[in-house]
Amino acid sequence: MTLLEIERLSKRFSSGSRDVAALNDVSLSLAPAETLGLVGASGSGKSTLARILMRLIPADGGAIRFEGEDWLSLSGADLRRRRARIQMVFQDVLGAFNPRATVGSVLDDPLRIHNIVPKADRRREIAALLDRVGLPADYADRSIRDVSGGQRQRIAIARAIATQPSLIVLDEAVSALDVSIRGKILELLVELQRERGIAYLFVSHDLSVLRAVSHRIAVMDAGRLVETGAAGRVIENPHSAAAHALIAAVPRLVTGIPQGPSHDL
Repeated sequence: MTLLEIERLSKRFSSGSRDVAALNDVSLSLAPAETLGLVGASGSGKSTLARILMRLIPADGGAIRFEGEDWLSLSGADLRRRRARIQMVFQDVLGAFNPRATVGSVLDDPLRIHNIVPKADRRREIAALLDRVGLPADYADRSIRDVSGGQRQRIAIARAIATQPSLIVLDEAVSALDVSIRGKILELLVELQRERGIAYLFVSHDLSVLRAVSHRIAVMDAGRLVETGAAGRVIENPHSAAAHALIAAVPRLVTGIPQGPSHDL
């Protein structure tokens, strides 16, 4: 069974007199409860792909099927309804939140917008979401500005799982965190995947992070998908020049982060 199917996706941007192919005929797939790590150097096109998938920017060509539907053709009420099934966690979490919001209001929004639980039950559901990501219920009353970066990322994950999605896109979601906090967030993501059957498209430039969570890794270079394979194979026996270069940039991939989603985290 295929959860997500991306076929021959393309996107071009104009920069002054230059026309740049951010995505060039990219195809990939993702199964339920699978983590696909999408890796590449800066400018390789990985974040552009993530933003097209989230319908934040339009594609120039190609197709996306998500849960059997033509994802790029959805609009209006149909798109709003289906957005509950695909969520995103950004690198700049504070930038993704209203800085004047409380933690409780951040988590209340998806519950209200998607009618996840009745209004009378939302406070209890918010407490349950905070508990699931390792935060006390009384954090609901704190300003989003008054929690640490690692705590904000946990709140972002709580917001993402609030709609009971089948897919979460993580765009450099742990790159701003120090190694010890990063490891705990990755452990949480793997635990949630096991519990809820969530699939992840994990966008990163860091192979050590992707090794910790990915079943498969796809390597991008200059807008093209140049290699895809099992995570261990891509890291230990890369076939593409782009993968070789990324591995050479991280000569020691063991960083204190648990290795591989099959480990008992």
